[in-house]
Amino acid sequence: MDLKVITVSPRFSIVITSHNQPGFIQDAIRSALSLRKGGAEIIVIDDASTDGSQAVLSAFGEAIHFIPLPTNRGKGGARNFGAAQATGDYLVFLDGDDAFLPWALDVYDRIVETKKPKLIISSMAWLKDVLPVTPPDAPREARIVTHADYLGKDRSIDISASSLIIDRQAFYDAGEWALDQPVMQDQDLVMRLGDAPGAVQIISPATTLHRAHAAQTISKVAPFLAVVYRMIRDENTGRYPGGRLRRLERRAFLGGLAFFWTLRALRAGMYWEGIKLAVRTSPEISIATARRLGLILKGRRPIETIQI
Repeated sequence: MDLKVITVSPRFSIVITSHNQPGFIQDAIRSALSLRKGGAEIIVIDDASTDGSQAVLSAFGEAIHFIPLPTNRGKGGARNFGAAQATGDYLVFLDGDDAFLPWALDVYDRIVETKKPKLIISSMAWLKDVLPVTPPDAPREARIVTHADYLGKDRSIDISASSLIIDRQAFYDAGEWALDQPVMQDQDLVMRLGDAPGAVQIISPATTLHRAHAAQTISKVAPFLAVVYRMIRDENTGRYPGGRLRRLERRAFLGGLAFFWTLRALRAGMYWEGIKLAVRTSPEISIATARRLGLILKGRRPIETIQI
């Protein structure tokens, strides 16, 4: 009798991308290998590094699925290429200069078991230099808020590529990472995932370490201002989901972005650019302000505690 081999897909596929980050990327991979819940596949995409990173990555051997790209595809292209190799139910993205805390997958796994969301947004802590020494005992509970979808969220959420855990089919339905957007790809992607049913926001514990360093793109203001304008144009041309019924929620989201980057421009001494952004996006900023006040008066969804 022939025996059939049944292949079980992992629940999580970790996609780590890097370009010219030989020091940081080792921390990222070691943190993934040290996750207390095993069984996830670890896919590492080197985006045509030219500084010796590929030799560093090759040293990890079969512990990771390492793919060096011959030509640079940019952040979106590298992440999409990694996602295309994945077999897990959920995609867990990690930038090469960030890292996991050891209990990250324990928290995500419990949320998937109990909530089955299309999107999880992790809580991040800042990483400045070396990886911190983590306590031997993992957190025993997580504090979360469950939203009907991302557009319906009623709390502020810090978004980064490394904070997103996405149902793989929902990721493809949303159109993957943008290839032609230099910054705020994460904000654009969650907008395109806006009406995917089930979005869980992790309040605590932090599961991802987000590294601060001089080369971060967030230190450059001008590209972000351009993308805010672009996202508003995309909204006006119907690129984002939800139709007319969700228009105010989308515009409130964009108004929050516009207000944030108006302040960043003013603080950077870009006074004309900041004032121009505030004037041009004043309808969206007004909607965001009104919605925020409404949520304060109405009350936000309760924080739920689940055991890990």
